[in-house]
Amino acid sequence: MIIDTDKVKTSKTKKSDRAERDFNELSFGEKLAVLRAEKKLKQKQIAEAISRDCERWGKSTITDRAVSKWENGDSLPDAIQFISLCRILGITDVLKTFRGIESGSDPFAGLNKLGRERANEYIAMLNENAYFSHRVREVKRIRQIPLYDLPASAGTGVFLDGDAYTMIDADATVPETATFAVRLSGDSMTPAFSDGQIVYVRQQQELQSGEIGIFLLNGEAYCKKLDTEHGIKLISLNKKYPPIKIGENAEFRVVGRVVE
Repeated sequence: MIIDTDKVKTSKTKKSDRAERDFNELSFGEKLAVLRAEKKLKQKQIAEAISRDCERWGKSTITDRAVSKWENGDSLPDAIQFISLCRILGITDVLKTFRGIESGSDPFAGLNKLGRERANEYIAMLNENAYFSHRVREVKRIRQIPLYDLPASAGTGVFLDGDAYTMIDADATVPETATFAVRLSGDSMTPAFSDGQIVYVRQQQELQSGEIGIFLLNGEAYCKKLDTEHGIKLISLNKKYPPIKIGENAEFRVVGRVVE
């Protein structure tokens, strides 16, 4: 039997082109699922690998449920989770993989304001975690951190998980351990903190009694001092505000510790 090699080659090329075109038409989550399958990894393995990175960076760990939500389009990974995903899945060209275009001289081309803010956030985190060459790290870079508006976050239940923030420069006056900032509202934390003041926070899941932090209680965000001597209470520094007692059935978690 004689095989027409030119015809076989053309058929393979068309199949490859069609596969690439089909991949480019997938959603972000669908692309994650395809890339994970190519690496022969389970969602649980992805979650465990990302969680190890999160622990090193002082971020909350995740489960395979979070990975499932990303792939189903129900939510998106944050900056640190996305960086870890790219490492695990071997993604070196984010624009080509997720937008189907080659990286040009301007990597920000085509990004809107929010996209540029996220890109700057990724760059800052990469720079801090030695992803750049030694030569590039010698160049002084201004670190950026997200600034959240505490009143705008109260009642939403998505504090630190949504887009209600602005990237700000973290100069030499900002503690190196700070991972985000919060603008306070009200006088409950006077005299230490005033209305409208920006406080800097290190994201972490546990605090010692007596430490001041940011907390989520039943969907509302608070800046208070933690008291665990007799149950769990959130204490205002301004004595005219009574302590907030945390009930057994309350939805409560520590977001981070206020750092000096």
